[in-house]
Amino acid sequence: MYKIQTLNKIATIGLEKLPRENYEIAGEMKNPDGIILRSFKMHDIELPKSLKAVARAGAGVNNIPIDKCTQEGIVVFNTPGANANGVKELAIAGLLISSRGIISGVNWVQTLKGQGEEVPNLVEKGKADFGGFEIQGKTLGVVGLGAIGILVANAAAKLGMNVIGYDPYISVDAAWVLSPKIKRANAIETLLRESDYISLHIPYIDATKGMFNAEKLSFCKNGVRIINLARGGLVVNKDMKAALESGKVSVYVTDFPDEEVITYKNVIALPHIGASTEESEDNCAVMAANQLRDYLENGNIKNSVNFPTVCVDRNPANTRITIANKNIPNMVGQISSTLASAGINISEMVNKHRDDIAYNIIDTDSKVTDDVVSKISAIDGVIAVRVI
Repeated sequence: MYKIQTLNKIATIGLEKLPRENYEIAGEMKNPDGIILRSFKMHDIELPKSLKAVARAGAGVNNIPIDKCTQEGIVVFNTPGANANGVKELAIAGLLISSRGIISGVNWVQTLKGQGEEVPNLVEKGKADFGGFEIQGKTLGVVGLGAIGILVANAAAKLGMNVIGYDPYISVDAAWVLSPKIKRANAIETLLRESDYISLHIPYIDATKGMFNAEKLSFCKNGVRIINLARGGLVVNKDMKAALESGKVSVYVTDFPDEEVITYKNVIALPHIGASTEESEDNCAVMAANQLRDYLENGNIKNSVNFPTVCVDRNPANTRITIANKNIPNMVGQISSTLASAGINISEMVNKHRDDIAYNIIDTDSKVTDDVVSKISAIDGVIAVRVI
């Protein structure tokens, strides 16, 4: 019986992927094997010794202590692409509400309550204050061509926009689905100079923190409109404020309001709803649960942010050992020798590494005893050993 702790409300359709005959699921639980969460901040909680994996029902993992998990051999999963369509649709809405006086117009109409039959005439007289621009024929720069960025770029092209994309790390799979209408920029400065609109779809990591600062904004066209549905920390607030006041940026749409940003002029602040659709929450929950189950039951890893991808078909007749270790020389040799000394034959072995961490899936045709597990665990550099 695997024990799963939920640190946020997780969509039922996802939890149903963990059958009750094999899984115990609760919000409060001692010694969980796995954790599923959304935005709950784990940095201040103690990681249980029993914990083997954390599944984030969403893409961002800055609420999870990744380094600490890695040191303890805890695999951290996220769900890239599961909420992509929801974010894409809000990005398209961001293009429209930044171009037309939709929000200000709606708010103004509400002030006409009580004017009776004069309302239609007042609307006709006042509507000129809420005009705007069409997005067709304008240039959109998409920074980051991952699961979401590609959908935004392709959708904008279908709406008649000229689209420029920038992503020096675009994957082969992503490139296959990118519309041929999308122009690739070799440098972000090129994209900034040519774009009437800019939509951000990059992860928030050390390399991108404060990426949109005064220097980057200086390359932009005057009057550019910027949509940020990725992470608030990508933008330096004080530099955005100066750009808004000077007119360099005409409108800033952000899904990450804080006390400072909501005081700036020409900011459209959304309440972090990029992935808050029923479909996105369901998709993320299902994907997170399936990945967690495959890891706990089979040792397979897919969409981990701290471990390599390793997936091996399972032969029910075999015993499976999974080993996490530091990525240092002679680890595979020591592990193989330990198994051979115990008379255990390896039928299949896969070893992959990611930065400083390595992960092994070993299938054997004989039973692996606790004594063998102890000997493997004692090898210098081994972090975690499981027999499945």
